[in-house]
Parts: sequence; C-alpha cells; structure tokens
Amino acid sequence: MSMKRTNVYADPEDLAIIKEAARRRGISEAEIIRQGIHLAAMANRVWDEPLFSRTFEGRGRTPSKAEVRDAVADAARGDAAPGTTA
Repeated sequence: MSMKRTNVYADPEDLAIIKEAARRRGISEAEIIRQGIHLAAMANRVWDEPLFSRTFEGRGRTPSKAEVRDAVADAARGDAAPGTTA
C-alpha cells in the first residue's frame, strides 16, 4: 500500500502521549498516528447499505440476563438446537 505524506497540527500533550506509547510498545510514533487516522476514517465512514439489511423474528421481548448467559453457555457447549442461534 502506498502512503501519502501530509502535515497536521497536534497538541503538544497529545504528541507526548504518542511518543511515550510508541516507546512503550516498541513501534514508531508514525505508526500510532496512522492507526489513529485509520480509526477516525472508519468512525466517520458512511456506508451505502445498512449493516443489518435483514430483520429477524424474535420472541417479542428482551431476554433476561440469565437467559442470555444460559444461551451462550449452551452454544459454547454445543447444546443449542440445530437451526437456532442459541
């Protein structure tokens, strides 16, 4: 992937945090800034289609915390009935 150089103004305190993080993680400051730019770009991206284009039938109510926990535990053990989503 080719890169394009650009200049930005940044708060000195933010740059100090980036410098420390880069040192601690053993990567370049530029890599941390590229990661931040990517996160900002993806957070502001407008998609052509909604993430969920289909609707799913449910039980018509929000399951309780215990029901969710039990369904996840059943699925993890492989106990979920075939054709169900837990």
